[in-house]
Amino acid sequence: MSDHARSKRLDRVVDELASVPDPLARLDAVRRAREALERLELETVAESRRAGVTWSAIGVLYGLTKQGAQQRFQSKRKHA
Repeated sequence: MSDHARSKRLDRVVDELASVPDPLARLDAVRRAREALERLELETVAESRRAGVTWSAIGVLYGLTKQGAQQRFQSKRKHA
């Protein structure tokens, strides 16, 4: 699957979340999705590091320095 196709699928999921009519139910659905994505993000950072990806390369994706990326993700891993 191409990056464009993945992006479209994600857009559809976000649209589905946005269309939940009850605001409290929508908020709960968004919260659960965010938590799942944060877990996936942390797992993917750890996997990337095990595969040899540098903190500098990860930082570039987030507009951070090497140190900024380390601070952002190492502190979250300790609390996860």
